[in-house]
Amino acid sequence: MTKSWMKRSGVLLLGLSLWLLGCASTLRELSSADALESHALDATQEYKIGPGDVLQITVWKQPELSVRELVVRLDGKISFPLVDDVHAEGLSAQMLKAVLAERLSKYITAPHVTVVVREINSKLVYVIGEVAREGPIVFRSKMRIVDALAIAGGFRQFASRDSIKLIREYNGSGPVEFIFDYDAFVAGKNLAQNVLLLPGDRIVVPPERLFSW
Repeated sequence: MTKSWMKRSGVLLLGLSLWLLGCASTLRELSSADALESHALDATQEYKIGPGDVLQITVWKQPELSVRELVVRLDGKISFPLVDDVHAEGLSAQMLKAVLAERLSKYITAPHVTVVVREINSKLVYVIGEVAREGPIVFRSKMRIVDALAIAGGFRQFASRDSIKLIREYNGSGPVEFIFDYDAFVAGKNLAQNVLLLPGDRIVVPPERLFSW
């Protein structure tokens, strides 16, 4: 991990912590796991490509034009045979397919193009609090709360595992929070609470309350 990335991660983590402190008293709690799951499924129906994502692009019967691994550059573009630079950031796989087919049609009759997003590296989920490794992690398709916690290295000794918070921007109405009970989940209770994550989700693992007043 480079020093610049460590510095950037530290700034992101500090900014996120300050944001959470600022809105802690205004968050609306969402108790329905089904609502969050449905929201995630709707939002990921058409994934938008971003810098760092790895694409596989196939042109039927044109092996010399097919590329198994093509990384989207930081400027949001890809370089592809015959058509040079193509802007990919913000497009779905289907949209990029149409753009490439149109560009290639100048050189190939009725090109049949397939675009697959093989790796998602442009979207982040944030895990902070009582975990081994705080900070941003790369979002993966079908990632759930438990997956993110595992990538963050699991819990520290005094983590409050039954009151983990998932904070998400929800349907344009501002952030909501959902309480995840890890202990109940691993005991086989309320398995539905392990909802799908979305890029930008924040998972907060608070410390145990050592004293109750």
